[in-house]
Amino acid sequence: MSPALVPLALPLAASSTTEHRPLIITLFAVFVAATLAITVWAGRQTKNASDFYAGGRQFTAFQNGLAVSGDYMSAASFLGIAGAIALFGYDGFLYSIGFLVAWLVALLLVAEPLRNAGRYTMGDVLAYRMRQRPVRTAAGASTIVVSIFYLLAQMAGAGVLVSLLLGITTDAGKILIVALVGVLMILYVTIGGMKGTTWVQMVKAVLLIAGTILMTFLVLLKFHFNVSDLLGSAAEKSGKGSAFLEPGLKYGASGTSKLDFISLGIALVLGTAGLPHILIRFYTVPTAKAARKSVNWAIGIIGAFYLMTIALGFGAAALVGPAAIKAQNPAGNTAAPQLAEYLGGGVGTTGGATLLAVISAVAFATILAVVAGLTLASSSSFAHDIYANVIRKGKATEKEEMRAARWATVLIGAVAILLGAFARDMNVAGLVALAFAVAASANLPTILYSLFWKRFTTQGALWSIYGGLFSSVFLVLFSPVVSGNPKTSMFKGVDFHWFPLENPGLISIPLGFLLGWIGSLLSKEESDPGKYAELEVKSLTGVGAH
Repeated sequence: MSPALVPLALPLAASSTTEHRPLIITLFAVFVAATLAITVWAGRQTKNASDFYAGGRQFTAFQNGLAVSGDYMSAASFLGIAGAIALFGYDGFLYSIGFLVAWLVALLLVAEPLRNAGRYTMGDVLAYRMRQRPVRTAAGASTIVVSIFYLLAQMAGAGVLVSLLLGITTDAGKILIVALVGVLMILYVTIGGMKGTTWVQMVKAVLLIAGTILMTFLVLLKFHFNVSDLLGSAAEKSGKGSAFLEPGLKYGASGTSKLDFISLGIALVLGTAGLPHILIRFYTVPTAKAARKSVNWAIGIIGAFYLMTIALGFGAAALVGPAAIKAQNPAGNTAAPQLAEYLGGGVGTTGGATLLAVISAVAFATILAVVAGLTLASSSSFAHDIYANVIRKGKATEKEEMRAARWATVLIGAVAILLGAFARDMNVAGLVALAFAVAASANLPTILYSLFWKRFTTQGALWSIYGGLFSSVFLVLFSPVVSGNPKTSMFKGVDFHWFPLENPGLISIPLGFLLGWIGSLLSKEESDPGKYAELEVKSLTGVGAH
């Protein structure tokens, strides 16, 4: 299971957290206060729809690249990748490669054309040459489904993280934490819009990179900056010997596990270019050239981060040990914080508690940033695609549209709080897996067909979006992610799964492309070659872009 698709859990050593809990609470309070101050400041500069949806298109390529990387590197990725490497060695590092390669797809196929062809949302691109109401409704529905499931996973993880750091064990206390995260999320988006969200994401990216650099330096210092010694020690401590540094430890056990890896890899690599909260980031820069440069910056920042996960993952294996990591969390999600505590001086020491608190605060920062981006993507899609262009048929004013977006934020936040409360003890892997699968199965085929295929029609778009949406949801519902595995399934003690793979991407992504193709060929309406030519020129050159 991908590190972005694993539940967050952070059991902490009681002796360390109890004694130093005031320090942890202070760090969290300082961060929350600082980010709220940034949001209020940005909110005062949000005057119109362009400011709310796209930050006034005033961010530079570097600023947007920093924000994109902050939006992309979730806490699950930060904690999970280190854990995957610590437990599975070479196979764990393949996740880092997959996430990085995904950005090449976004850069080569999506970033520049999407920025040129759209205004605020994915629905703008699809509606350019097709019937607006059905296409915008489908795009809005897909965006909201992807965002809510991704959002639910982050919120459930935040609830677990904060509850354990603060020593909260009661159900009422955990629900309160989930509600608190939801309220913060609503405040960030309703007050700050895209400007506030972008600044929070930039701050989070800086914190995450700084924390990762510090831990990488300390790990390498332990081994006198000899990477060979680090890898050798990790292999020895793992109990697997040289196999720890070779392929196949996790995904070579059976034919099904190999297929699962292929399926998961396809979903992650292709799903990234269809994730709504990533797509809307391309609209925050003034030109398509800046959009392309921002993706280049993001690739550099994200690439450096994933390169450093080698030190984090193998460092955790060598210094903490897989046995100790599994004892805290079987999925390995505690590897990075356990490593931080070790590097700071160990359990019970002030240095260990301090570094642990800092890294935990960074993890919480990543959750807040990603949650804000997801909420903004879904509320923007509802207000701009469904409310303004479907319900009001293009007659809504900017103020009415922004009001609808803010109310949508409150409603989506309430739904996320409610579902997050129920999911606080659930394995959230399936929820994030579903988000990636839907994005790759429904959004990406429709975007690519719309941009590059002259014969693509409204019926093809609807078949592709709804077909990809429902097939991915259906297959995940009957997969081991939901039932059948007593340790990791969402519903334990029951078994109604018949689909053997944990991720449906191998089936649902080709199906999304196939349905879009068949739907267009069987459509009675003719695609407008003139509109396609306009869109092609606009997407490739930027002529007439907003």
